[in-house]
Amino acid sequence: MDNISNILDHIIASVSVFKPELSLMLAFIVCILVSLFFKKQGGQSAFVVSLLGYGISAYFLIVQIDQPTTAFSGMLLVDNVSVYARLLIIAGAILSALFIQQRHTDNNGDAYSILIAATIGTSLLTVTSHWLLAFIAIETVSIASYVLVGYFSKNKQQSEAAMKYVLFGSVCAAVMLYGLSLIYGLTGNLDFQAQSHLQGLMSAPEPVIIIALLFVFVGMGFKLSFVPFHIWSPDVYQGAPTAITAFLSTLPKIGAIILFSRLYQAWASSLFYFSELTFWFIAIVAIASMLAGNLAALRQHDAKRLMAYSSIGHTGFLLMAVLAYQNSFAYLLFYLIAYVLMNFAAFLFIVRIEQQTLSSDIRSYAGLGKKMPLLFTAFTITAISLIGIPPTMGFFGKLLIFTQVFDIYQLSRDWIYVLLLCVGALTSVISLFFYFKIPLYAFLRQSEEPIELKKQNNVLLFYIGILLTLALVVLGLFPSVLLNALQ
Repeated sequence: MDNISNILDHIIASVSVFKPELSLMLAFIVCILVSLFFKKQGGQSAFVVSLLGYGISAYFLIVQIDQPTTAFSGMLLVDNVSVYARLLIIAGAILSALFIQQRHTDNNGDAYSILIAATIGTSLLTVTSHWLLAFIAIETVSIASYVLVGYFSKNKQQSEAAMKYVLFGSVCAAVMLYGLSLIYGLTGNLDFQAQSHLQGLMSAPEPVIIIALLFVFVGMGFKLSFVPFHIWSPDVYQGAPTAITAFLSTLPKIGAIILFSRLYQAWASSLFYFSELTFWFIAIVAIASMLAGNLAALRQHDAKRLMAYSSIGHTGFLLMAVLAYQNSFAYLLFYLIAYVLMNFAAFLFIVRIEQQTLSSDIRSYAGLGKKMPLLFTAFTITAISLIGIPPTMGFFGKLLIFTQVFDIYQLSRDWIYVLLLCVGALTSVISLFFYFKIPLYAFLRQSEEPIELKKQNNVLLFYIGILLTLALVVLGLFPSVLLNALQ
C-alpha cells in the first residue's frame, strides 16, 4: 500500500510539470465540442479556443524557464532546451492555425483540434528520453498529419498525396516498433539515458543491436524526411494544401531533431560501438540529405516541390548541427528558429502568389516582379536566407554550424568533419541556382501573355510574411539578441 501511495503522490506532483500539455489537451477537447455543437460558428469558435490554448500553454512554459526538473519517473525531462523548443512549436502552431483560418474558411473547425493534437505530440518529442513515450509522440504527430493532409482534399492529386503519406508512414512506424521491441527485449529498459539501458546495449549481441537501432532510426527518419526516407515528402508537399505543407515542413522536424540531439548527447560520451554507429549514421545521412535534396531541387519548377527538396537539404544541416553541438543547444535552437521563420515566410508568399495567379509553377512568376514588387522583394530576401547569404539569419545560423564543426575537426582531426564542411559549402552554392529562379523569373523574365491577377482582399498572411522576413534580417544583423536569450 505504501508503494502505491508513493506512486500516486509522485504522479500528482508530476501533473504540475505537465501543465503546458494539459492546457493543449483541454483546448483539444473544447475545440471538438465547439465544432460539434456550434456548427455555424464552429470554425471561428474553434480557432479562438485553439489560440487561447496555445497562449495558456506558452504562459506555463515561460514559468518553467530556468526550472529544470523531471516528472513521471523520469519520462519527462524539463529543461531550457525543451522549454524554448516547445515555445517555438507553439509559435509555429499559431502561424499554422492562422494559415488554415485564412485559407480554408469553410468547415475547418475540426482542423484546429487535429492541429492541437499534432502540437501535443511534437512537444512530447522534445521532453523525453524514453523510447515508449517518443514512439507514442511520433505516432500522435503522424496520425494527426495524415488527417490534416487529407482533410481539405478537393482533387485526385491531394487524395493521392494523403494516401502515400499514410502508407509510407504506417510501414515506417511498424519497422520502428519492431526495433524498439528488440531493444527492450535486450536491455529491459527504454530510457536511452539510463545506465541500465546502456549496460544492456553493451552486453547484447552487436549485430542484433545494430539492426534494432537502424529500425528505430527508420521511424525518426520518416519524421525528419532525411535520405533514404524522404521519398514521400515531394509528392505530399506538392499535393497537400499549402497551409498544411507549411506545418509539415517545420513543426515535426523540431521535435524529431531535439529527440535526436538528446539521443546523440546521451550516447556520444560512450566508447562502445552503438555510439560510433549513431555518429556515422548521422554523418552519412546528413551528407546524403544535403546532396540529394539540393541536387534534386535544381530540376524542380513547382515552388512547393522545390521547398520539399529544400527541406530535405536543410535536414542535413540540422543533423550536422546535432553532431556539432553536444554540450550547447543554443546554436541548434538558433538554426531551428531561423528554419521555421524562413519556411513559413516562403510558404506564405507562395500561397499569396497561388491565390492571385492560380499557379505554383515558378515559370508562371515571369514578369510578376513589377506587379507585386514588395512580395517578390521579401520573397527574394527569404530565399537569400535559405541559401545562407549575409546579412540574414540563415547565413549566421550556417556560419555557427560551420565554425563549430571546424573546431571539432581541429581537435579530432577526423576526415568526416572536413567532408561535412565541404558538402555543406558545396550544397549552399548549389542552392543559389534554384532559389534564384524566383527573382530571375519575377524581375528579369517577361511573360508571353498578359498578366491578370485575381483581386485578394485578405492580406493578413501577406503582412505576416513581411514581418517574418524583417525578423530574418534583424536577427541576422543582431544575432546576439536571440543567442543571449537562448543561453
